[in-house]
Amino acid sequence: MSARMRAARVVRFNDDLELAEVPVPTPGYGEILVKVSACGVCHTDLHAVHGDWPDKPALPRIPGHEAVGMVVGLGKGVANVAVGDRVGVPWLHRACGRCDQCLSGWETLCATQVRSGYDVDGGFAEYVVAAADFVVKVPSALSDQQAAPLMCAGLTVYKGLRMSDAKPGDWVVISGVGGLGHLAVQYARAMGFQVIATDIDDAKLALAARLGAAMTLNVRTTEPAGFIHRSIGGAHAALVTAVSRSAFGQAVDMLRPGGTLVLNGLPPGEFGLNIYDVVMRALTLRGSIVGTRHDLSRALELAAQAHIEATVHPARLDDINEVLDKMVRSSLPGRTVLEF
Repeated sequence: MSARMRAARVVRFNDDLELAEVPVPTPGYGEILVKVSACGVCHTDLHAVHGDWPDKPALPRIPGHEAVGMVVGLGKGVANVAVGDRVGVPWLHRACGRCDQCLSGWETLCATQVRSGYDVDGGFAEYVVAAADFVVKVPSALSDQQAAPLMCAGLTVYKGLRMSDAKPGDWVVISGVGGLGHLAVQYARAMGFQVIATDIDDAKLALAARLGAAMTLNVRTTEPAGFIHRSIGGAHAALVTAVSRSAFGQAVDMLRPGGTLVLNGLPPGEFGLNIYDVVMRALTLRGSIVGTRHDLSRALELAAQAHIEATVHPARLDDINEVLDKMVRSSLPGRTVLEF
């Protein structure tokens, strides 16, 4: 194995990623070295590139938190993973395992968590170091290219749908049929929900229908809340994946009394909320951020069983700046996956 590798890294915020040769990292105690075969490109990677979150990554930083590859090296103390295993490297690099959040099954809320491609170098490289206890073995039914987007996008919507408390047969709105939303439609159908997909793009709504949505609504041409209440009495739950403030307000109005709104999208700014309406209709609002390693294992298993597939657009590492530019302009359907 060469001592150096190709990587794309953030050197200055709001600038192109630098394509460079850097040393192959060495796994420490409890860590493994993974030879990356595929890595999804996520909207969160843009926050690492732009440095627009309050806690900015230290630079230089290699982004990427949807990596899949083969284990090629082990640090000391690793017993659960072997050289030759095919694993996924998710957003949650590791958590403390001792705080109230970790001990109660909410390791994604750990105050000292470490995030892949943000706090430590990630998968936009030929090799990546990962914490052995936090990687997940990939089912053989999933290709590297299909598994990569599930490490974050698939996991995020899977967890969000679980947090909706919807039951088989319930009506669930998927707001936004983009990189997350088209996976959410499939997971929701696999969970037995009746899906209403909303978007402003007819092509994306046509995709949602092909993926099993029972109802599709273009919110530019149809007032969605009124239509849904007239048709089915309101949705039992809604999952907002759209990065749009207006989508949040629309989703609240789509719910029937006692409904649950789960928020995945992270638009800038704030949105207004009618507290009287929330109280009088006994609505539940929940934020949902990715998922635990156990959630990820279940999300991958369900994807393999239900043949859930991301709409994947392959790219090379050399293409990364073009891919990120298109992502900023929202002109990338589905998920882009870097192939190595």
